[in-house]
Amino acid sequence: MSTPANETTTSQVRPGVLSLSIREKSALFAAYMPFIKGGGLFIPTNKNHKMGEEVFMLLTLIDDPAKIPVSGKVVWVTPTGAHGVRTQGVGVQFSANESGKAAHNKIEGLLGGALKSSRATHTM
Repeated sequence: MSTPANETTTSQVRPGVLSLSIREKSALFAAYMPFIKGGGLFIPTNKNHKMGEEVFMLLTLIDDPAKIPVSGKVVWVTPTGAHGVRTQGVGVQFSANESGKAAHNKIEGLLGGALKSSRATHTM
């Protein structure tokens, strides 16, 4: 089954590891959480995660074939059936290490001026 270019795909590589591929700038904008210290991403998933849980992600962003390995912790949970027909998933705050800073800088560089937009996201 193919995924439309504007979608975000998530898969579980192995337990505790989330693989996230964001192919469009609009999908990255919707997933990015700039209000989280150090940045973070909303990851659609039907797996239950707990607040504070440590996770490891492999991110593929836009047209860059390189995967960005980044660790983080769950700071947001949108459960099944959330108000407003929100997508089920978790918000993960990037760790304050080199990989977390690299992911944060890469995403902010890709989004540029879009960060000031008032468009709706998965979390706000």
